[in-house]
Amino acid sequence: MTPSIPRQLPATRAAAPRSADARARPHPRRRHGVAKCALAILLMLPVATLLALPPQPAISLEYAVKATYLYKLAPFVNWPPGTFKTPDAPFDICVVGPDPFDDFLEKAISGHTLGTHPFQIRRMEAIGSGDDCHIVFIGYAQPEKVREALQALQGKPVLTVTDSHQSDFSGSIVQFVVRRGHVRFEIDNAAAARNHLVISSKLLNLALAVKEAG
Repeated sequence: MTPSIPRQLPATRAAAPRSADARARPHPRRRHGVAKCALAILLMLPVATLLALPPQPAISLEYAVKATYLYKLAPFVNWPPGTFKTPDAPFDICVVGPDPFDDFLEKAISGHTLGTHPFQIRRMEAIGSGDDCHIVFIGYAQPEKVREALQALQGKPVLTVTDSHQSDFSGSIVQFVVRRGHVRFEIDNAAAARNHLVISSKLLNLALAVKEAG
């Protein structure tokens, strides 16, 4: 999907000179557009095509793409006020259960932030309602463990993500799917609302399917 480009309006007066800091700081809308373009490119590239892209990670290309999605989803989600305890608190991406990403997640997020919040990876065997995570990837294969994790996070401002090999679990906000060699995702917008999250229409438009309330 190619984002529309707004027409440039003729200037009516000279713009005031900007400071060096203002010139160096990317506009939030521009960052959002870049993130959307990156996601769109990932959607268009089949897993087989990605094999030609260096460098080769130690994990499968399917999971390299999924790992990249995990942090690129963040700019398209609005978390409620008070989610972050301090202005520079880390943005925690938690992997619960078996970890298919090895150390690729750390490499993928290195140097990236969501605003003033640096991305941070945490791994845990189980998750409870008291764990501070912003995105949770549930790696369990056992349906009962997936349901337990989703139940523990219900109503919390957490973006839950389940894997493509898992069944369709009610309550997961994002579920990866593989279609014709492409890694895609489906979104349960009703589950996002229950977790007090607002998902951008731009991300909804990129989803393979969107489940709404009712």
